[in-house]
Amino acid sequence: MGGVLPAVEIAVAGEGAVCDPSGALYLPADRLLVVSDLHLEKGSSYARRGSMLPPYDTAATLKRLAAVIDRHRPAAVVSLGDSFHDAGGAGRMPEAFRERLLALMAGRQWYWISGNHDPLPPEGLPGHWVEELAVGSLIFRHEPSQGEAEGEIAGHLHPGARIVRRGRSVRRACFASDGARLVMPAFGSLTGTLNVLDRAFAGLFRREALTAYMLGAERVYPITGAMLRPA
Repeated sequence: MGGVLPAVEIAVAGEGAVCDPSGALYLPADRLLVVSDLHLEKGSSYARRGSMLPPYDTAATLKRLAAVIDRHRPAAVVSLGDSFHDAGGAGRMPEAFRERLLALMAGRQWYWISGNHDPLPPEGLPGHWVEELAVGSLIFRHEPSQGEAEGEIAGHLHPGARIVRRGRSVRRACFASDGARLVMPAFGSLTGTLNVLDRAFAGLFRREALTAYMLGAERVYPITGAMLRPA
């Protein structure tokens, strides 16, 4: 296994999982790695519309993805939607990046879940294209469903958390969970965050059980809901 970073073990609907500091989730019993909202080729998507962003997002995201795959050596990977920033992103991806991604996919099952940014299968890439995926008591989908959804693991909302310590405000991307469901942080290098106390998250979690697992540079910090502050 590659260099091991401190991670946090949690349970979602009774299933054991590991929150990795990269923003990936690992299920040891299934050897399953989950990433969400890669938004590959976001920079090139903006460039086509005349807004110039640094063209390094895909390279940076794939580098981080390679590192977390090397750490956990999963048998399968689930990319939880919005893997590409738009439906043509896979087709625009430079060949060097395509080869790098194919090397990461080689020898393991790969599941692309449909997202709102990428509603079609990625052009020229292997893997299974699905709307959602059930594994044991868990259900993986891109957008969280309204109301109770025991075992749901979703993305889409790019959760982040804010706390105040010694008068200093700290904001980080985070996993958000109440033990029944979990919303993943965005993995992509050009993605922002939405505070978990925003009304977009209303009804998704039991507030008294909510924990934000904030991402640090080398570890994950569990923060109880009572310590969270609005944006």
